Amino acid sequence: MMLKIFLFLIAMLYATVCLAGTDVNKATAADLDSIKGIGPALSGKILDERKKANFKDWNDLLARVKGMGQKNAVKFSAQGLTVNELAYKEPLAAPLAEPAKK
Repeated sequence: MMLKIFLFLIAMLYATVCLAGTDVNKATAADLDSIKGIGPALSGKILDERKKANFKDWNDLLARVKGMGQKNAVKFSAQGLTVNELAYKEPLAAPLAEPAKK
């Protein structure tokens, strides 16, 4: 009985680690490369910029890393990439301007 509980706890711990996101400020090149769409070139750019300073947020990452855009941010975030443990949130669309009154 104790062995079953122990194995269950180990399995749950492993599942938690597997589901945890990959934070861009802590990730290795291999961690970044494991995300579909991030290859050695992009992971290198990310790591080079991170050497200068950690990324404050997604906007900082998008501004500093050429090749990262909103579409990629959405895709990478869906695969578990985070910035300071936060997933990417798409900005709200700007409201349409009301037509001028006559």
